Amino acid sequence: MHSPIAREYDVVVIGGGPSGSTAATLVAQQGYRVALFERDHFPRFHIGESLIPQTYWVLRRLNMLEKMKASHFVRKYSVQFVTEHGRLSEPFYFVDHRPHESSQTWQVRRSEFDQMLLDNAREHGVAVFEGARVHDVLFERDRAVGVRVAFDDDAPPCDVKAQVVVDASGQQTLLLGKLGLREWDPVLKKAALWTYWKGAYRDTGRDEGATIVIQTQGKKGWFWYIPLHDDIVSVGVVASYDYLFKNRDTSDFEKIYFQEVARCPGLQPRIAHATRCDIFRAQKEYSYRARRAAGDGWVLVGDAYGFLDPLYSSGVLLALTSGQMAADAITAGLAKGDTSAAQLGSWEAEYAAGMDRMRRLVCEFYDGFSFGRFVKKYPHLKGYVTDVLIGDLFKTDVDVLWPLMDEMRAEREAAEAVPTTAAATAHD
Repeated sequence: MHSPIAREYDVVVIGGGPSGSTAATLVAQQGYRVALFERDHFPRFHIGESLIPQTYWVLRRLNMLEKMKASHFVRKYSVQFVTEHGRLSEPFYFVDHRPHESSQTWQVRRSEFDQMLLDNAREHGVAVFEGARVHDVLFERDRAVGVRVAFDDDAPPCDVKAQVVVDASGQQTLLLGKLGLREWDPVLKKAALWTYWKGAYRDTGRDEGATIVIQTQGKKGWFWYIPLHDDIVSVGVVASYDYLFKNRDTSDFEKIYFQEVARCPGLQPRIAHATRCDIFRAQKEYSYRARRAAGDGWVLVGDAYGFLDPLYSSGVLLALTSGQMAADAITAGLAKGDTSAAQLGSWEAEYAAGMDRMRRLVCEFYDGFSFGRFVKKYPHLKGYVTDVLIGDLFKTDVDVLWPLMDEMRAEREAAEAVPTTAAATAHD
């Protein structure tokens, strides 16, 4: 890999994952000169295989839909939940709620999906450089003016100027650390441990590609169960960091994983006759958000802005959506000569509100929320619950859910407190 022919672009994007590829492609579509610097050589491994339906609209703008339809990725029509006792809930079929082709989505192998997005960026005129490590974002006073990048041909680093720098460098984001912007989530201090299985159980028909969320006994954690192509299933456990990795009799990932499998009756029969076909991987304490999404000449997208939780598979949607929103703010700003913080971050309030809605549903689940009980009590609101599950987060309609969930939580907590109070009274 050699240094870029051009030393100046309209926009430089750091990172070639979904958010970076999306932002780069959409800006390039408007005729601007865009360079994308990716540290690795694709394809490369990444977790986060399950898409949710609202990704459809960004994929359409990227001209990716036909490629997805022609791919071998498993079709996904629903999400299901399994209780700590192994009982399977009624599936949430997306198309039953919203009869449109967008209600069918995909389970993807991220190495392949991310490669497709990066190649698509190239096809739209983005100058893509792999094996390009951005050492620093260059500032003049408080304004970002470019990046210092080194290539893996051992050439010395060079400076590349840009009117806008997009940080899409993932959870190891450059600017969050450089500017001290990362805020860890005070509640969602979770961790994940996962591997892959070949020959694991699959449902049939339109349930074959369902994402399944399976609780462990005592609701200490949950497993994701995501069927991929080539007879592979991604199976990982999520729980609080302290529970999963502290005060154990072992630090061995394999032993911890199987200790949790032993506590998950809903999972055991699904992998009983399967063969593990990959290593164990872990990710620890990962929920955070930036204090702000943009400054003069720079903007954060995807995991560089924040990461929520793997529950409900919102990661790729948030990456694509933030990339799209930022791209629209960038192109509008370039057109009028305004690359200020206010312009480049003009999308943040709407995006953060959508992220907060998904976070609320995530927190409800960890607090003991039951979809079944809620829908039984408020059947007319099942559509709004499904809206959040498909990722239709950027509207106020669904906010009707939260006061009712508060009421149900208060009722649940009151019911749980009754035996304790009675016992205390009897003891007195």
